[in-house]
Amino acid sequence: MKALPLLLALLAAPALSAEAPDVSPKISLGVFDRWGAFADPAPRRCYAIAQPVQAGGASRWRPFASIASWPARGARNQLHIRLSRERDARARVTLSVGERRFALIVGSADAWSPDPRTDAAIVAAIRSGRSMSVESLSRSGQPFADVYALRGAATAIDAASLGCAAR
Repeated sequence: MKALPLLLALLAAPALSAEAPDVSPKISLGVFDRWGAFADPAPRRCYAIAQPVQAGGASRWRPFASIASWPARGARNQLHIRLSRERDARARVTLSVGERRFALIVGSADAWSPDPRTDAAIVAAIRSGRSMSVESLSRSGQPFADVYALRGAATAIDAASLGCAAR
């Protein structure tokens, strides 16, 4: 339960973009070890989310990994990573779960799976993994990695999926 305050603080963290902050009420679907599951009513989305147990550096925002479903968009179990640092514009971002490696598409401090097939492979790897890391190079050229514990991730992903299916 000690992860709940961290997750709620994470959800209240300001976004990197110039968009207005999301002030819609969040519904807690449960906290499962280091992962939480939440739902937003408008726009309707449900997601599992966690902070890294080890971040690759200090930043102006809180890094996170999330797996989200957006029913109105027909999207299910989409990966979104907020990196702990802004990355070098030429640097790749790689997600590692056990022996599996996934190349992600990137913004300056965010990364996503390139397609639904890769999202499904990542979620399958998360379900059987113990930890995952996201690696890249910072704007200064230094390598960094954000490391996530996966205990509770599968249950949080399931709770988020059920949260959107039940509504």
